[in-house]
Amino acid sequence: MGEENMENYVWWKHGVVYHLYVRSFKDSNHDGIGDLRGVIERFDYLVQLGIKAIWLSPIYASPMKDYGYDIVNYRAIDPSYGTMEDFQELLALAHAKDIKIVMDMVMNHTSNEHPWFVESRSSIDNPKRDWYIWKNKRNGKVPTNWRSAFGGSAWEWDDATQQYYLHSFLKDQPDLNWRNKDLHHAFFEEIRFWLDLGVDGFRLDVINYIVKDEKFRDNPFIKWGRPTKDRLYSRNRGSSIKIVRKLRQLLDTYEDKMLVGEIYTPPPGNNATVINYLGEGDNALHLAFDFSLIFRFWNAKKYYKCIEAWENNLPEKAWPSYVLSNHDLLRSYNRLGIRRNKLEKAHIASILLLTLRGTPFVYYGEEIGMQNQKIRRKHIKDPLGKKYWPFFSGRDKSRTPMQWSAEDFGGFSSVKPWLPINRNFYRINVVEQEGESNSLLIHYKTLIKLRNTHSALSHGNLTFLQQGEQGVLGYTRIYEEQEIYILLNFNNAKRTISIPSDENWQLLYSTHPHDEKTCQDFIDLGKYEGLILLKID
Repeated sequence: MGEENMENYVWWKHGVVYHLYVRSFKDSNHDGIGDLRGVIERFDYLVQLGIKAIWLSPIYASPMKDYGYDIVNYRAIDPSYGTMEDFQELLALAHAKDIKIVMDMVMNHTSNEHPWFVESRSSIDNPKRDWYIWKNKRNGKVPTNWRSAFGGSAWEWDDATQQYYLHSFLKDQPDLNWRNKDLHHAFFEEIRFWLDLGVDGFRLDVINYIVKDEKFRDNPFIKWGRPTKDRLYSRNRGSSIKIVRKLRQLLDTYEDKMLVGEIYTPPPGNNATVINYLGEGDNALHLAFDFSLIFRFWNAKKYYKCIEAWENNLPEKAWPSYVLSNHDLLRSYNRLGIRRNKLEKAHIASILLLTLRGTPFVYYGEEIGMQNQKIRRKHIKDPLGKKYWPFFSGRDKSRTPMQWSAEDFGGFSSVKPWLPINRNFYRINVVEQEGESNSLLIHYKTLIKLRNTHSALSHGNLTFLQQGEQGVLGYTRIYEEQEIYILLNFNNAKRTISIPSDENWQLLYSTHPHDEKTCQDFIDLGKYEGLILLKID
């Protein structure tokens, strides 16, 4: 059953979303920077992959202090990525291919070069002064003990107006004041601009940061005298959820739109905090990222507990989502073990991602097994890497250029890229894997096609039969008359698994060759084998 024939098909629930970091996807104009025309040039690749939506990293006009997350004009495309005409061409192409476009929207802060902030800091009497968060000294010191997520105080002194402004990230990224109604209205108009252009949804950056404590209380301290990681008063305030609900109301005046929120919680994750932003499941975010799975070590039982907690805590009307990698964290391939069976584990992880109940997000290059690249100090671009090297080299390692071929610079560009390409590009690349029947890329294409053509995988409920015992996860997905059984062996050892008796199962897919295409009562799982079975009469 193809997805076009499925009843109740909803793109943001039942399709696969591809997280595309534009700057590193494809350079079309030979300047070493990926751009929108590069995405257009490689669009057939995305179509053939089978994805149903593309989440674009920020492409707005920006000084690039934080590579697009410091926005100077929300209604303009940064020249390094192209023009508004390029974007509209990409949007039209995507819609013609039945693929949705999701923009990355930064609501917590702007660039300090944004006209709003330029006005705000020009005078304490400026009408836009209260569009940002300004405070006087407290006892001759900073207003609160709040810390920037990037280190140091979250307050920056402004000599001209003799006040501090708040920045939860870089000092070049002043926080907006969402308690100001004029700012609230103005920002919603920026969002409406993109909705009117036909954009299908937004990924909301650090949405749990947008409202701070009205009384500006200090965050609690832990024993050794530093504020807690929870940042009790500087994020996760109830008013931020109210703003999300209002934004949902705006999107609901348009047809078939979606909001997915980044609610970052420190390891090991906290899905209770994340779930707050889903409301009742139909009146706040459509989807929210829970990073708990990313923070888990390779262990079937730990994965099970993480997934089960997410499922059990979700509101009845809510829908889960899953992600293995993103632009801020290490790529999944590098978290799957130290030089041991990484490729085999990547196959298992991808089956899990693409067969769980929920929306899967695939980070660019994950489908070919791209790995983190160690970046030498002189090549570091990430402000965090520059600040904390050599203790932390930053986020660049997971943002390196897409590896298209074994040609110079991996086929990404004809000139030296903005970040060094991974040295393994000559053997890990799209062209190489398209020619190998058992490659990770072909594996991804096959799994996505199975998901797109089997309603149990996209729509079905989830029931665990193997909960990590003996290092095996097993679960069924059932929708109407269709039942699919997924078995994943997390071990470097064979396992024999009992399967529901008095039922016959047909082999839909396996990472290992099988002579028998049907099975009953039990099945032998090879080392790091994953398989998908379809119940037959």
